[in-house]
Amino acid sequence: MPRRTPLRNMAEYLPARVLSSLIQCFPPRRNLETFGHLGNCYAGLVRRHLHRAENNLEACFPDIGSKAKRQIAKASIGHLFQVAAVDSVLMGRCIKPSTWTRHLDVEPARDVIPLLTSGEPLLMLTGHLGNWELLGYGLSVAGYPMHALARPLDNPYLNRWLLGIREAWGLKVLTKWGAAPRMQAILEGGGRLGFIADQNAGDHGLFVPFFGRLASAYKSIGLLAMQYEIPIVVAMARRRTLDLDYEIVLGDIIHPSDWKDQEDPLYYVTARYTQGLEQLVRQRPEQYLWIHRRWKSRPKHVREGKTMPRRLQDRIRSLPWLSPDESGAVIERSNEEATGNPTRL
Repeated sequence: MPRRTPLRNMAEYLPARVLSSLIQCFPPRRNLETFGHLGNCYAGLVRRHLHRAENNLEACFPDIGSKAKRQIAKASIGHLFQVAAVDSVLMGRCIKPSTWTRHLDVEPARDVIPLLTSGEPLLMLTGHLGNWELLGYGLSVAGYPMHALARPLDNPYLNRWLLGIREAWGLKVLTKWGAAPRMQAILEGGGRLGFIADQNAGDHGLFVPFFGRLASAYKSIGLLAMQYEIPIVVAMARRRTLDLDYEIVLGDIIHPSDWKDQEDPLYYVTARYTQGLEQLVRQRPEQYLWIHRRWKSRPKHVREGKTMPRRLQDRIRSLPWLSPDESGAVIERSNEEATGNPTRL
């Protein structure tokens, strides 16, 4: 990868600022239409991303036809272009304390309002679905300030610019490196922490069911919730129309009482918030980042070509939202992957 220099940083930053200025000359709908089409063109030109999205969809929705899978895959890439190029630039200009009700409907998430107004800490989780940039920003603008954990951009000029947009109305962004002391202080002070919780956590993560296949999830979210005995809210900012028009919808609210009596509380919490994200994806699959390599890391037994250990089988069978047939299918699929030749995601 080319070495990052000030000249290279500026060469990336200036065109981005020029494009941002041009975007602000046109109505949001026109911009969203344009970048949706650009995303479709990109999907046609960079076939590896389109094929990855289609393979992921094939593994998650085996009952829908190939034409529908391609439509969802292309719509997903178009949605990514819209979020990255339009929404992330315009939200600071258009969504303010005096105007946010025109663009963001929190009524579908009314069950979480008592938690937001209680003065008690909580964890707010989303994934690469809907507008993951808008969830924490929108709640902060609406009067519920959030802290969000994010990886800084490699380009310091772009990072400062986008950070200024994100933090314009109450949201505070923490960098992933060295954030643990600040996160602890925030929770001890009754604050709210937001995470994008669907990243691949590597070979040492907890492997929990996600669309019927084991995916690696971070342990840290569950450990924080258990340490401070605080609820976890799984939600998304979902686009309603082709405009800056979103609604906050809930996937799940996980209370400390829910995991208190579980035999393996950490596995339960991690699997349940992952299940909450899955339910949100199922509602609007075209707003999910299907080019994401969510299933890249594989469990140790799969890497070693062995059948699933009994302890992991018992953990999966203990999940109350899975029927015996569903938990059995997860186990069988993992064993087939370890010993056979499954679709590569």
